[in-house]
Amino acid sequence: MALQIYNTLSRKKETFTPQTPGTATMYVCGPTVYGYIHIGNARPMIFFDVVRSYLENQSYDAKYVVNFTDVDDKLIRIAAEMGKTVPEVADKFIQAYYEDLDGLGIPRATANPRVTENMDLIIEFIAGLVDKGYAYENGGDVFFRTSRFPDYGKLSHQNIGELQFGIRIDVDERKENPVDFVLWKAAKPGEIYWSSPWGDGRPGWHIECSAMARSLLGDTIDIHGGGQDLQFPHHECECAQSEAFTGKPLANYWMHNGYINIGGEKMSKSLGNGVLVKDLRKAYKRTALRYFMLSAHYRNPLNFTDEILAQAERSVERIANAAGNVLHRLNEAQGAVGEASPDFKEKLDRILQQFHEKMQDDFNTPDAITAVFDWVSEVNLLLQEPAVSKADLEAALSVFNEMNGVLRIYEQEAAELPGEDIERLIAERTEARKAKNWARADEIRDLLDSQGILLEDTPQGIRWRRK
Repeated sequence: MALQIYNTLSRKKETFTPQTPGTATMYVCGPTVYGYIHIGNARPMIFFDVVRSYLENQSYDAKYVVNFTDVDDKLIRIAAEMGKTVPEVADKFIQAYYEDLDGLGIPRATANPRVTENMDLIIEFIAGLVDKGYAYENGGDVFFRTSRFPDYGKLSHQNIGELQFGIRIDVDERKENPVDFVLWKAAKPGEIYWSSPWGDGRPGWHIECSAMARSLLGDTIDIHGGGQDLQFPHHECECAQSEAFTGKPLANYWMHNGYINIGGEKMSKSLGNGVLVKDLRKAYKRTALRYFMLSAHYRNPLNFTDEILAQAERSVERIANAAGNVLHRLNEAQGAVGEASPDFKEKLDRILQQFHEKMQDDFNTPDAITAVFDWVSEVNLLLQEPAVSKADLEAALSVFNEMNGVLRIYEQEAAELPGEDIERLIAERTEARKAKNWARADEIRDLLDSQGILLEDTPQGIRWRRK
């Protein structure tokens, strides 16, 4: 088997061949940090985390970079509305991003570069484009000269001649060509700025990723990813300016995930139908959120409804029950491990092979999840037997851990607090309250709450139950 990736550039699946054997470099465009992230932001966060996990499963050293855009028009506007500085707003929402990241069970990227911390690199990159004749200054702004780059439009497969008459192109008489895009913006009065050879200002949106990706991962990246909405103009412009600067491909494989619809309608701020991740995390388990995101192929649109999330919760509960039962039986099993029974091992090998075949077919996570449910069916049959060998249980758990290590749609529940310990803590809390030791009483209450224990005052005294 060889990993196949659908390349947006070629519009076909290609065998993944990294530039450096054993190493895979990935750059995924991250959020503009002017607000809390929504469910549309969460899809690439979860999916490309799975891509990274699978590359690591295949013994690659995955170098994974996700950037923060921490200065742009939106940030400047929000900062003014909040009466804060742009860095203060960015810091607030970067912290919120990390909280959502943790809440979704996503490990940190190798690096999370910020635009404001890489300004010298960005200015140097723009100056290089000017020197090469690919960019020009007019009125303090610097623009990329698309006419000098004949491949402009190759990623999004759009015709540059048609673009001149229309799609999402701002009219600006200072441009030589309507499709030229800004690399450096002159500062307006009162705006945050940095000094440059062209005057005080700040970068345009597209240039930041080219400069930071090159600094951290080199001239050419193995995989460049992001949402489908970034294909044009953002990634198209990145591609043009990077390749004009280095003379090399920016990325060998371009991957784009599909949109999320809310109740059948495309999510958009104008419709007011966005759903924030911080709110979703309060309503659903993160394993259910991850399951939902991976239940459709990443290139397809994904529809969000409360009913679909409820179905996802039931699905992960079924997986959790099977995994939990295997763990429980394994903890009770006696004797040496030995060898798994040939018939059962053959079934497990077939399931794991199916899982890898689907993941290597352009990260087909919905069919990979089907392999997980095949595992659930087999272990449920196994556990109906009155006596199950420790070897079979160990083999079952090993296969499950390999699949779940990539998808992470199951988490082992923390051991329940024994009833006698709960009674002891309630008695200690009662004594603390009698002694007016409110701090200790609150501490015990919070501890019990974290363990899912509800306390109820009754005429007969305090009773407890599990949530």
